[in-house]
Amino acid sequence: MLKFRTMRIDTPELPSHMINANDWLTPVGGFLRKTSLDELPQLVNILKGDMSIIGPRPPLPSQTDLIEERAKYGANDIPVGLSGWAQVNGRDELPIAVKAKLDGEYAAMASLALDAKIVFMTVAKVFKHEGVVENEVPEPEGATE
Repeated sequence: MLKFRTMRIDTPELPSHMINANDWLTPVGGFLRKTSLDELPQLVNILKGDMSIIGPRPPLPSQTDLIEERAKYGANDIPVGLSGWAQVNGRDELPIAVKAKLDGEYAAMASLALDAKIVFMTVAKVFKHEGVVENEVPEPEGATE
């Protein structure tokens, strides 16, 4: 899927939540990510029919844990989207298992009404900058304080 480059070319091939993203951002990368403008080129993917407006976010090939977890819920069987149920319910703050379950819930109950709700929730979250977690490496699931 198309995106504006926000990370340097020498960035490790890991999901951004597994590294300190601030160490790898391009000069404008932080702004693009915070405002979600890095996703804007995906409108071309939508027009080409490669993705939908609403659906599970496309995983990176290195996110095998997310892909495998989504398979349990049938979330890999529907088109990926620009925004989705998991994004408006926590986005980067969610553990993989929860994100996959939410993607599966969307796959099971997808409708025009739910898509409209997700669009409105997405706009609100983007304006409030909610759910974006950068430069934090989360503790492994099950870790206690």
